[in-house]
Amino acid sequence: MDDNTSWTPSPNDNKLELTDKNLINEYEAKGIAAAELFVFSLDSDTPFSTQLLLEIHSIAFSELYNWAGKWRTTHVVVGQLTPPEPTQVLQLMYQFIDNLNFKIHSSTTSEEHLETLTFAHYEFVRIHPFNNGNGRTGRIVMNLVALKFGYKPLELYHREGDSRKIYIDAMKSADKGNFEPLTTLIRKEMTAF
Repeated sequence: MDDNTSWTPSPNDNKLELTDKNLINEYEAKGIAAAELFVFSLDSDTPFSTQLLLEIHSIAFSELYNWAGKWRTTHVVVGQLTPPEPTQVLQLMYQFIDNLNFKIHSSTTSEEHLETLTFAHYEFVRIHPFNNGNGRTGRIVMNLVALKFGYKPLELYHREGDSRKIYIDAMKSADKGNFEPLTTLIRKEMTAF
């Protein structure tokens, strides 16, 4: 196992040897869109599983990256957060999936839905199961939960303006145990079909 503390593989390390950031962004956006379409095509009672999460990540990133659809094997630091050791990822993902499936099946009120959506997104990102693309994959996972509850997909931030900074600040607050800013962002986006 590599010890790459404070390092996440660069997007430039791609199978197509692309160096143009705009072109890399286009390929990544196309992959994310394909992963979202895949999620939208799933039967609403499809349970979460490790295989499903690996498949979503692979669809999103495999055109460009060798690490797509594979659990993280490197040590990383994400901002002020140090995710669990790579050797813990698989066990933590099994626990996450068990907890998530339980929460989905037992949530009946909009407040319980909100708590489950917050858990789905934050806990996935906290574990940081992949070398890269965890935030984007975590948002897809959260949106699959939203669809299961009958809500439209949530968009936690937009590229323009301050919304990305607000989202990142909300995630940093959650890292410190204060989930209210993240919960507020998610609550604002919850719209039933």
